[in-house]
Amino acid sequence: MSAAVQKTGMLGTIRRSVAWRALATIKGGVAGGFLLLVVLGAIFAPVLTPYDYDIQALTNAFQPPSLAHPMGTDEFGRDVLTRILYGARTSLSVSVVAISISLVFGMTLGAAAGYFGGRFDRMVMVVVDLTWSFPEILVALMLVAIIGPGVTGTLVAICVAYLAQFTRLTRSQVMALKSETYVEAARGLGASHAFILFRHLLPNCLGPVLVAGMLATGDAIILEATLGFFGLGAQPPTPSWGGMMSSGSGLLFKGPWIILFPGLCIALTVVAINLFGDVLLAKLDIRDRLRVV
Repeated sequence: MSAAVQKTGMLGTIRRSVAWRALATIKGGVAGGFLLLVVLGAIFAPVLTPYDYDIQALTNAFQPPSLAHPMGTDEFGRDVLTRILYGARTSLSVSVVAISISLVFGMTLGAAAGYFGGRFDRMVMVVVDLTWSFPEILVALMLVAIIGPGVTGTLVAICVAYLAQFTRLTRSQVMALKSETYVEAARGLGASHAFILFRHLLPNCLGPVLVAGMLATGDAIILEATLGFFGLGAQPPTPSWGGMMSSGSGLLFKGPWIILFPGLCIALTVVAINLFGDVLLAKLDIRDRLRVV
């Protein structure tokens, strides 16, 4: 009787694990499909809409959503959907490029600090911890105030704001891996430090850092939108989701669609990135795979 109960319990656990994997796959597929639509919309914006994002038509101002303008028009008569598609180019490109640059520099700096240790590690961690102690938005605001508003200032601000996160994560991964047997064997065979770092250590800690980078991209989109809302991001007439929300904040009762649709785009894109990152993290988790098997 006990063996049968135990077998039934194991079968139930397996069924729940399989169901969870199927749900996670569906969730990742939906999130990935939405992100693909957003990226394609940004790339093919000139083909998808007949309007220009910067041409004003004051006679068409404050038109509600209709067949001609699915998301309405703003206070200058510009099509909101067109500006959202072109704004996706700004918001996504700035966030992705900034996080990519920050990830590369953070991985290199963290790997070197974790591998060599000593005084170099202490110097790096003092700077990293100092940056880490401030919220990302405060670091970004200070840098944009120094560099100046615009796309370049926003890109640099996001790079620096998330550099500490990738540096600390890579350093901890390298410190855990550098005492492994295969690293000691490579060192005993006379392999150079650069070979050990780039051939053995960095590839083995690449997965968690890439997932962290993807999740940070969602935060970077919010940070870019926040800077744009404060007027420190992309400058008019270049559209960005945060800048569109800023211009629509004072027109909430006259044209609520002006701020509503850019806000929805930001929220849905960030949620999709986080869901896709969670699924990717589960796929890379060896312990989770063993638990399912």
